[in-house]
Amino acid sequence: LTACPQARKEFTDLPEYIEARLLTKTINGKPRQILTSMTDVMRFPPADIVDLYDNRWEIELGFREMKQSLLDRQFTLRSNQPELIKQELWGILLAYNLIRYQMVLMAKSVDGIHPNQLSFHGASMHIIYELTMLPFCSPGNIPKYVMNITKSAKQFVLPARRERRYPRELKCSKNGYPLKKRKTVHLK
Repeated sequence: LTACPQARKEFTDLPEYIEARLLTKTINGKPRQILTSMTDVMRFPPADIVDLYDNRWEIELGFREMKQSLLDRQFTLRSNQPELIKQELWGILLAYNLIRYQMVLMAKSVDGIHPNQLSFHGASMHIIYELTMLPFCSPGNIPKYVMNITKSAKQFVLPARRERRYPRELKCSKNGYPLKKRKTVHLK
């Protein structure tokens, strides 16, 4: 692929040519194409790349879970200083990964269940509630509380996820203003 002049002007260290690889996989009778910069066929087999691309939706759902469940749908972080924002982001990531780790343990207690098949919102609320109750129990009962968290996994199992039916596309503008026309840049 040839880098366009506008991109080279904005990014001075951009190479003139970018090597890419086009992969095709048939899903539900329709050919789907993935363009990737991972060109080494031996190191990155096509089937592995396509499988990773199939799982990209789980990553997007993870970000949504963090925003909606852990941040209570807030659009902004509470901190106002860069260092505190960084600290808050690390705290959110740490809390998310600790909850996800507990969900992995919960999923292992139920046969045939993957951690992504558990409701993040329900399980995280349950885990947080149980952990906030730990200071009120005697130290000898803490293992029982932790085991109860793990045993409660069945109540958070979600039904099988439907396949995505709608491809990503721009929706019509609901206001009266016309859409801005953009010049299409073709890569050679």
